[in-house]
Amino acid sequence: MNLTKRLESLRGADTGAAPSPGAASGPWAGGAESAGVRSLAPEPKARSTDASEALNAIKDRAGTALYERMGSRITDASLDEAELQSYVKDELRAIVDEDEIPLTAPERHRLVQEIIDDVLGLGPLQKFLNEVAVTEIMVNGPDKVYVERDGKLFLTNARFSSEDHLRRIIERIVTKVGRRIDESSPMVDARLSDGSRVNAIIPPLAVNGASLTIRKFGQVPLTVDNLISFGTLTPEMAELLHACVQARLNILVSGGTGTGKTTLLNVLSSFLPADERIVTIEDAVELQLQQEHVVRLESRPRNIEGKGEVAIRDLVRNSLRMRPDRIVIGEVRGGESLDMLQAMNTGHDGSISTVHANSPRDAIARLETLVLMAGMDLPLRAIREQIASAVNLIVHISRLRDGTRRVTHVTEVQGMEGDIVTLQDAFTFDYSAGLDADGKFLGRPTPTGVRPRFADRFAELGIQVSPAVFGGLHAGGGYR
Repeated sequence: MNLTKRLESLRGADTGAAPSPGAASGPWAGGAESAGVRSLAPEPKARSTDASEALNAIKDRAGTALYERMGSRITDASLDEAELQSYVKDELRAIVDEDEIPLTAPERHRLVQEIIDDVLGLGPLQKFLNEVAVTEIMVNGPDKVYVERDGKLFLTNARFSSEDHLRRIIERIVTKVGRRIDESSPMVDARLSDGSRVNAIIPPLAVNGASLTIRKFGQVPLTVDNLISFGTLTPEMAELLHACVQARLNILVSGGTGTGKTTLLNVLSSFLPADERIVTIEDAVELQLQQEHVVRLESRPRNIEGKGEVAIRDLVRNSLRMRPDRIVIGEVRGGESLDMLQAMNTGHDGSISTVHANSPRDAIARLETLVLMAGMDLPLRAIREQIASAVNLIVHISRLRDGTRRVTHVTEVQGMEGDIVTLQDAFTFDYSAGLDADGKFLGRPTPTGVRPRFADRFAELGIQVSPAVFGGLHAGGGYR
């Protein structure tokens, strides 16, 4: 039986009853969450499998015909994305019409879109890249695709047809950025054209098969008003942070993986004056600064021959010769932390960076460890003195168990007492308010009522801060 007749027989109802008017029908009927070839009507497993196999065969045949028709035009770099999409759609419609495949109009549209995703995009992952609510995509194998929405992980019904299909998508990603992934180089960090970060790892390092993680890049940068509406910040906290950036305090944003450190760093950078020269240094370009006088630097991994690497530390050193008013480092994770601290201590006030840590105190300890990674045989007290002198403020952000991201600490680095770096919280998150009926935290960041020492710097520079920011501080300096 040919595929067309087989498909027609599979689409018929077991009982011979006609479908109800307006009912979803056909192998591509389904909502936005549908992935692969599925029917909404309950069917015996064997019959559903046969339909899926028949439709996959149609997709394979149409895809092969498309390659034969278009040839090298599919990889023609002179064509922009819109032109290529238009060419592919026209050719696919012609192929489907010529083959007389018995599909409804919605089914044809979906078939064409799935083939386009396979040929030009990332296959079953493409729709998640296009979905605004999805912030991260995690592929644990051909049949396990997870996404993050609103801070929570969900298992989707998206599927790759095989391990080879997943590997082809991974190779398509890495080859576009001039990288390679194979048994001799089985893991890679890359960046999609839209700025999304990609990590891929394949066997033999990935025991259960290839794994792919994509952290999506927001097309529209979030503003401080967005973070206030989300509950990440309070208006008082935002006012304080704005004043700290204007006063050229050195700020360190700390937090765990996926807590929103880069997003918060982006918001803090929006407070930078437009008349200053800003140099940004990142592993993968994510910051979306709106100022005009910005120089963006990006590190470079080693090439296939193991040469040509340019590390963050090299860029930090080079940036000091570029006459920066501000240095913004996407994240410190190695010996560049020492160069950053020295820059902060030698006239480059107002620098901002992020670091992985579980609390403000842990951020200090992690900075100590990172400085030791620079290979300099420095005594621990000297390192702590550098940190205490360089860093003025630690802003700690956490992803709470309800999926929300909140700034839980705004902490001043006050100096040294003996061998200890002393910290003082200006804001802490109030967990005592409990949870609402939906399991969301009712608490919010609240001021501790302690006046930070850097408030004197505000007065010297003429920066006005509302008395309510510090939790009841009068303009004259007293407490209510």
